[in-house]
Amino acid sequence: MTSQPLLHVDQVHKTYSRGVFNKQVTFDLQADFTIHEPGIVGVMGPNGSGKTTLFELITGSNNPTAGQVLVCGQDIHQVRSDQRDRLAIHYHQSYQVRHFRKRRPNFMLQPSHTDYPMVHLFDEPQFNTQDGYIGFMLDFFRRLRDEGRLVVLCVHPNEPFHLQIMQEICERYIFVQHGRLSLAPTYDGLLANPDVTAYLGDLVGGQAA
Repeated sequence: MTSQPLLHVDQVHKTYSRGVFNKQVTFDLQADFTIHEPGIVGVMGPNGSGKTTLFELITGSNNPTAGQVLVCGQDIHQVRSDQRDRLAIHYHQSYQVRHFRKRRPNFMLQPSHTDYPMVHLFDEPQFNTQDGYIGFMLDFFRRLRDEGRLVVLCVHPNEPFHLQIMQEICERYIFVQHGRLSLAPTYDGLLANPDVTAYLGDLVGGQAA
Protein backbone atom coordinates (compact mmCIF):
# COMPACT_ATOMS: atom_id res chain seq x y z
CA MET A 1 0.00 0.00 0.00
CA THR A 2 2.90 2.38 0.71
CA SER A 3 3.94 2.33 -2.96
CA GLN A 4 0.58 3.77 -4.01
CA PRO A 5 -0.19 7.51 -4.01
CA LEU A 6 -2.35 8.57 -1.08
CA LEU A 7 -4.80 10.16 -3.52
CA HIS A 8 -5.12 9.83 -7.27
CA VAL A 9 -8.01 11.68 -8.90
CA ASP A 10 -7.77 10.14 -12.35
CA GLN A 11 -9.40 12.20 -15.13
CA VAL A 12 -12.60 12.59 -13.14
CA HIS A 13 -15.60 14.33 -14.68
CA LYS A 14 -18.89 15.06 -12.97
CA THR A 15 -21.53 16.47 -15.30
CA TYR A 16 -24.98 17.68 -14.37
CA SER A 17 -27.54 18.30 -17.09
CA ARG A 18 -31.21 19.06 -17.50
CA GLY A 19 -33.74 18.01 -20.07
CA VAL A 20 -34.63 14.57 -21.39
CA PHE A 21 -34.30 14.71 -25.17
CA ASN A 22 -32.27 17.89 -25.60
CA LYS A 23 -29.97 17.68 -22.63
CA GLN A 24 -28.18 20.85 -21.61
CA VAL A 25 -25.12 20.71 -19.38
CA THR A 26 -25.67 22.88 -16.30
CA PHE A 27 -22.38 22.12 -14.55
CA ASP A 28 -19.22 20.17 -15.36
CA LEU A 29 -16.40 19.48 -12.90
CA GLN A 30 -13.09 18.20 -14.25
CA ALA A 31 -10.27 17.07 -11.96
CA ASP A 32 -7.03 15.22 -12.59
CA PHE A 33 -4.24 15.26 -9.99
CA THR A 34 -2.14 13.01 -7.79
CA ILE A 35 -0.84 13.48 -4.25
CA HIS A 36 1.81 10.95 -3.31
CA GLU A 37 2.85 11.94 0.20
CA PRO A 38 1.18 12.96 3.46
CA GLY A 39 0.61 16.68 3.70
CA ILE A 40 -1.87 19.52 4.11
CA VAL A 41 -3.52 20.88 0.97
CA GLY A 42 -5.49 24.12 0.89
CA VAL A 43 -8.55 24.46 -1.32
CA MET A 44 -10.50 27.61 -2.09
CA GLY A 45 -12.82 29.00 -4.73
CA PRO A 46 -16.13 30.81 -5.21
CA ASN A 47 -19.43 29.36 -4.04
CA GLY A 48 -20.81 26.92 -6.58
CA SER A 49 -17.42 26.30 -8.19
CA GLY A 50 -17.40 22.57 -7.41
CA LYS A 51 -15.40 22.27 -4.18
CA THR A 52 -17.94 20.23 -2.24
CA THR A 53 -18.68 18.12 -5.30
CA LEU A 54 -14.95 17.35 -5.53
CA PHE A 55 -14.92 16.28 -1.88
CA GLU A 56 -17.99 14.08 -2.41
CA LEU A 57 -16.30 12.39 -5.36
CA ILE A 58 -13.14 11.77 -3.33
CA THR A 59 -15.08 10.17 -0.47
CA GLY A 60 -17.31 8.11 -2.74
CA SER A 61 -20.63 9.72 -1.82
CA ASN A 62 -21.06 11.05 -5.36
CA ASN A 63 -20.46 8.97 -8.47
CA PRO A 64 -18.29 10.41 -11.24
CA THR A 65 -19.60 10.65 -14.77
CA ALA A 66 -16.18 9.46 -15.91
CA GLY A 67 -12.81 8.63 -14.36
CA GLN A 68 -12.01 7.18 -10.96
CA VAL A 69 -10.73 8.16 -7.53
CA LEU A 70 -8.03 5.97 -5.98
CA VAL A 71 -7.22 6.27 -2.27
CA CYS A 72 -4.12 4.25 -1.37
CA GLY A 73 -4.61 2.37 -4.63
CA GLN A 74 -8.27 1.47 -4.03
CA ASP A 75 -11.09 2.76 -6.20
CA ILE A 76 -13.23 4.41 -3.52
CA HIS A 77 -16.40 3.77 -5.52
CA GLN A 78 -15.73 0.03 -5.51
CA VAL A 79 -15.35 -0.13 -1.71
CA ARG A 80 -18.18 -1.08 0.66
CA SER A 81 -20.23 2.01 1.47
CA ASP A 82 -19.93 1.34 5.21
CA GLN A 83 -16.12 1.23 4.97
CA ARG A 84 -15.31 4.14 2.65
CA ASP A 85 -14.71 6.40 5.63
CA ARG A 86 -11.78 4.11 6.49
CA LEU A 87 -10.14 5.51 3.36
CA ALA A 88 -11.43 9.08 3.08
CA ILE A 89 -13.69 11.07 5.40
CA HIS A 90 -15.53 14.35 4.76
CA TYR A 91 -16.13 16.82 7.59
CA HIS A 92 -18.57 19.59 6.72
CA GLN A 93 -18.45 23.02 8.38
CA SER A 94 -19.00 22.37 12.10
CA TYR A 95 -16.93 19.17 11.80
CA GLN A 96 -19.99 17.01 11.09
CA VAL A 97 -19.16 13.87 9.13
CA ARG A 98 -21.04 13.64 5.85
CA HIS A 99 -22.63 10.23 5.36
CA PHE A 100 -22.62 8.04 2.28
CA ARG A 101 -25.53 7.21 0.05
CA LYS A 102 -25.73 3.48 -0.57
CA ARG A 103 -25.94 2.73 -4.29
CA ARG A 104 -25.00 -0.95 -4.56
CA PRO A 105 -25.27 -3.83 -2.06
CA ASN A 106 -22.11 -4.11 -0.02
CA PHE A 107 -21.66 -7.79 -0.84
CA MET A 108 -20.89 -6.69 -4.42
CA LEU A 109 -18.11 -4.35 -3.25
CA GLN A 110 -14.63 -4.85 -1.79
CA PRO A 111 -13.56 -4.14 1.80
CA SER A 112 -11.31 -1.25 2.68
CA HIS A 113 -7.65 -2.12 3.05
CA THR A 114 -7.24 0.37 5.91
CA ASP A 115 -8.91 0.69 9.31
CA TYR A 116 -8.47 4.45 9.77
CA PRO A 117 -9.06 7.17 7.16
CA MET A 118 -5.98 8.12 5.17
CA VAL A 119 -7.54 11.23 3.60
CA HIS A 120 -9.30 13.81 5.80
CA LEU A 121 -11.30 16.49 3.99
CA PHE A 122 -12.40 19.53 6.00
CA ASP A 123 -15.07 21.45 4.08
CA GLU A 124 -15.16 25.10 5.25
CA PRO A 125 -14.61 24.31 8.96
CA GLN A 126 -15.54 26.96 11.48
CA PHE A 127 -12.50 28.54 13.11
CA ASN A 128 -13.47 29.96 16.49
CA THR A 129 -11.27 32.93 17.35
CA GLN A 130 -11.30 32.18 21.08
CA ASP A 131 -7.86 31.92 22.64
CA GLY A 132 -6.10 28.74 21.66
CA TYR A 133 -8.81 27.23 19.47
CA ILE A 134 -7.20 27.93 16.10
CA GLY A 135 -3.83 26.74 17.37
CA PHE A 136 -5.46 23.55 18.63
CA MET A 137 -7.01 22.84 15.21
CA LEU A 138 -3.77 23.57 13.35
CA ASP A 139 -1.90 21.22 15.66
CA PHE A 140 -4.56 18.59 14.95
CA PHE A 141 -4.08 18.96 11.19
CA ARG A 142 -0.30 18.67 11.61
CA ARG A 143 -0.67 15.59 13.78
CA LEU A 144 -2.76 13.88 11.11
CA ARG A 145 -0.08 14.71 8.54
CA ASP A 146 2.69 13.43 10.80
CA GLU A 147 0.75 10.17 11.19
CA GLY A 148 0.96 9.68 7.43
CA ARG A 149 -2.44 11.12 6.51
CA LEU A 150 -3.47 13.60 3.86
CA VAL A 151 -5.40 16.65 5.09
CA VAL A 152 -7.40 18.70 2.60
CA LEU A 153 -8.60 22.00 4.05
CA CYS A 154 -11.23 23.99 2.15
CA VAL A 155 -11.68 27.58 3.31
CA HIS A 156 -14.07 30.24 2.04
CA PRO A 157 -12.09 33.28 3.21
CA ASN A 158 -14.05 36.28 4.45
CA GLU A 159 -11.51 37.51 6.99
CA PRO A 160 -7.74 38.08 6.61
CA PHE A 161 -7.00 35.49 9.31
CA HIS A 162 -8.49 32.79 7.07
CA LEU A 163 -5.73 33.48 4.55
CA GLN A 164 -3.16 33.55 7.34
CA ILE A 165 -4.30 30.06 8.35
CA MET A 166 -3.97 28.83 4.77
CA GLN A 167 -0.52 30.36 4.40
CA GLU A 168 0.72 28.94 7.71
CA ILE A 169 -0.62 25.41 7.55
CA CYS A 170 -0.91 24.41 3.89
CA GLU A 171 1.93 23.02 1.81
CA ARG A 172 0.23 23.20 -1.59
CA TYR A 173 -2.98 24.65 -2.96
CA ILE A 174 -5.91 23.99 -5.27
CA PHE A 175 -8.12 26.76 -6.62
CA VAL A 176 -11.50 25.72 -8.03
CA GLN A 177 -13.49 27.96 -10.36
CA HIS A 178 -16.28 27.07 -12.80
CA GLY A 179 -15.54 23.37 -12.30
CA ARG A 180 -11.85 23.68 -13.22
CA LEU A 181 -8.88 23.17 -10.92
CA SER A 182 -5.66 25.19 -10.77
CA LEU A 183 -2.82 23.72 -8.69
CA ALA A 184 -0.13 25.80 -6.98
CA PRO A 185 2.91 24.42 -5.13
CA THR A 186 3.28 27.48 -2.87
CA TYR A 187 1.17 30.27 -1.38
CA ASP A 188 2.96 32.86 -3.53
CA GLY A 189 2.25 30.69 -6.55
CA LEU A 190 -1.43 30.64 -5.59
CA LEU A 191 -1.57 34.44 -5.41
CA ALA A 192 0.20 34.67 -8.78
CA ASN A 193 -3.01 33.40 -10.36
CA PRO A 194 -5.07 36.48 -11.38
CA ASP A 195 -8.30 34.51 -10.90
CA VAL A 196 -7.33 33.95 -7.28
CA THR A 197 -6.53 37.57 -6.57
CA ALA A 198 -9.75 38.66 -8.27
CA TYR A 199 -11.67 36.22 -6.08
CA LEU A 200 -9.94 37.36 -2.87
CA GLY A 201 -10.20 41.07 -3.65
CA ASP A 202 -9.35 43.32 -0.71
CA LEU A 203 -8.54 40.36 1.54
CA VAL A 204 -5.07 40.12 0.00
CA GLY A 205 -4.27 43.67 1.08
CA GLY A 206 -6.01 43.16 4.41
CA GLN A 207 -3.80 40.21 5.18
CA ALA A 208 -0.70 42.36 4.99
CA ALA A 209 -2.28 44.95 7.27
